[in-house]
Amino acid sequence: MDATGNVSWVITATALVLLMTPGVAFFYGGLVKAKSVISMMMMSFGAIGLIAVLWVLYGFSMSAVSDPSQFAGNPFADFGLVETAAGEGSNVALLSVAYGATFAIITVALISGAIADRAKFGPWLIFVGLFGTIGYFPIAAWVWGGGWIMNLGTALFGAESGIAVIDYAGGTAVHINAGAAALALALVLGKRIGFQKGIQRPHNVPLTLLGAALLWFGWFGFNAGAEWLSEDMGKVGLIGINTLGAAAAGILGWILIERIKDGKPTSVGAVSGLVAGLVAITPACASLTPGWALLLGALSGVVCALAVDLKYRWGFDDSLDVVGLHLVGGMIGTIYLGFFAIGQGLFTGGDWRLLAVQVIAAGGVLIYSFAVAAVIGLAIEKTIGFRVTSEDEVAGVDLVVHGEAGYALAE
Repeated sequence: MDATGNVSWVITATALVLLMTPGVAFFYGGLVKAKSVISMMMMSFGAIGLIAVLWVLYGFSMSAVSDPSQFAGNPFADFGLVETAAGEGSNVALLSVAYGATFAIITVALISGAIADRAKFGPWLIFVGLFGTIGYFPIAAWVWGGGWIMNLGTALFGAESGIAVIDYAGGTAVHINAGAAALALALVLGKRIGFQKGIQRPHNVPLTLLGAALLWFGWFGFNAGAEWLSEDMGKVGLIGINTLGAAAAGILGWILIERIKDGKPTSVGAVSGLVAGLVAITPACASLTPGWALLLGALSGVVCALAVDLKYRWGFDDSLDVVGLHLVGGMIGTIYLGFFAIGQGLFTGGDWRLLAVQVIAAGGVLIYSFAVAAVIGLAIEKTIGFRVTSEDEVAGVDLVVHGEAGYALAE
């Protein structure tokens, strides 16, 4: 593809991935109660506003390192992108920065689903800024910017081994990162009033389905967007069919479990399975043959459908199943590559070494992200307070926090 085609594709992919965060807002917004829909959606839009600004100021500078031993890049190395904007090839370079920003945005926005119906907006934005800075920006450097995860295979087995962690579009940096942080915040803020299985029902299922449709649409940019960096975009076809197939198989896997457990497949279950399949294929989209991608999607739909009930058994209130979908789905997709990656998996011509680095990378991000989110969340809760009062939670977060109602049904 010529330079013009590459530029056209990357701006398209950037727009697609940016649209995914409003998709998250709709997906989450439909799942909460009617008196919390504005609050829920504003948490996503707030993340767009703050993370995009921080990424331009210093996040991009932090997302690459010159040595694998570095924690993150120097935030002041190109503060405000002054050097990038003035450099040769700045047109393409700045588009690359914008594309990277959309990943940072959606990662942090995903976390909000774990604390639906009970979080204050101001403290949420403080969390967004701190977690983006200490959580996402360094992890992006580890995975894609020359950090320790990117070089883990070489460190353990030598450069001649050809072993390297595979995370094409964010199984670790996005989904495990967001899911682990969501678990930490759910524990910090505690359970909603009346928390038990079946008592919190979605207030607007069509809104959730609309959000899922936007997510699936945008996910093609999410998974295939980085291919503009290759000379011939030679993996776009494989990425595209895997993004389609894994998500479709995830739908089937989830509704099969619902049919067995509850007797009826639901629309919310179908789109949850869709998201589970998309999450799992994210790290693996360029490294699986389509058949193995279908199996991964089905497996993630089944396992995530079972995993979402763990919050009732273990007593943590992950309101909208960020842990069950993104942490579990991200772990499945990342580790699955160790078994079935083309030419490298344990059962597809490789050996145990790829599996080892996939597990280490996934575990490292999980532990770090959980710890960072827990410390930030506790600090906010113990100082200015993160959770609304019980009275405000019952009255409705929208009116209390934003002075707005989602639906003006009577004038």
